[in-house]
Amino acid sequence: MTFTIQNARIFDGERLLEEDTVICEGTQIVAVGKRLSPVGTSVDALGATLLPGLIDAHTHTSVDALRYALAFGVTTELEMMGRWTLEERARLEDRADLADLRTAGFGVSAPGGHPSQLQRGGPPPGAAKTGQRHERPTVSTPDEAVAFVRARVDEGSDYIKIMIEDGRVLGAPGLPVLSEETIRAAVQEAHGHGKMALAHVLTAAATAQAIELGMDGLTHVFVDGPSTAALVDAIAASGAFVTPCLVLNSSILGKSAAQLADHEHVRHKLSDAWRQTLCSCFNTYPQGNFDDVLATVRTLHEAGVDILVGTDASYPMPHLGGLAHGASVHHELQLLVRAGLTPSEALRAATALPARRFRLDDRGRVAPGMRADLLLVDGDPTKNVADTLAIRAVWRRGVQLGS
Repeated sequence: MTFTIQNARIFDGERLLEEDTVICEGTQIVAVGKRLSPVGTSVDALGATLLPGLIDAHTHTSVDALRYALAFGVTTELEMMGRWTLEERARLEDRADLADLRTAGFGVSAPGGHPSQLQRGGPPPGAAKTGQRHERPTVSTPDEAVAFVRARVDEGSDYIKIMIEDGRVLGAPGLPVLSEETIRAAVQEAHGHGKMALAHVLTAAATAQAIELGMDGLTHVFVDGPSTAALVDAIAASGAFVTPCLVLNSSILGKSAAQLADHEHVRHKLSDAWRQTLCSCFNTYPQGNFDDVLATVRTLHEAGVDILVGTDASYPMPHLGGLAHGASVHHELQLLVRAGLTPSEALRAATALPARRFRLDDRGRVAPGMRADLLLVDGDPTKNVADTLAIRAVWRRGVQLGS
């Protein structure tokens, strides 16, 4: 299919363009210019802003979740723990009603360690899409960590996730943790296969350990106190990116996302279960200070650390509350602006930056040769980031959602 989007305000993933027209053929963008002659079907985008499809850099997902994500303009989800076979992923690739998927597969975790404490009668991170349970492999030694990483690579994992979590901010203090030698072995094996090593960390101590052991990215920002100059400097010097998942931290600190659940552009797109989940929260560390978390993100950003949009959205269950696929990406954008990023910087954190850091060279930008993963919203989110929720149209690989 060939189509032309005209009269658009275009944020290309990095900045606003002077151009106002985008032409797409098949799955790709073929031209971006000013007042180009339309080809194929014409879409009048007057009064609207065209963006790259959004990228959620931290989820635990399912077929239904990928459908919700796309409805909210999230065209790619980067899963940080889950179980998908290569055959299942291949069947999803050409589906125009689902967001695209990249995954870590199972994460490296100690026996009895995180996320086992989250399994309250429902599908845990790492369960199959049908809901049935699987034994989640764990590791206890450096040799087992090496074998674990090799198995994930053989299964098609796009990157390796490593848990550094003692449970203190998740209502489960004393969780078993991996030894430093085991973590180091996992990082080195991941790098040996050309894979990024990404760390789950929710405390300052775990963050410092992850950076010392050579992680490429942190999939959370710590929630147990204010940042220190030494830790911020260490993260910045390492070159690691940070996906703060502010929506998760807000939930951990006892704040629901009920206001988002009731938003005029959200409530009609979600099931009752997902709305109820948004109205709930983790509430496992209510003594924490969200202003400290926001200040940490602001300080990291000012230090030059790449900040990515991620949510940690998983399943519609109250104890995993405050999060929903797709919708929470828009909440995260608003919280990043609250933390001190400009609206354009927040949008970059959901488009060009995660595409670059995860080596997804075919997306995250509105430019010739890129995938036609596009989001058209009313208003101007480079001035008011909340306008991202006013969705007019979504395209995945050139196919308009609902067409």
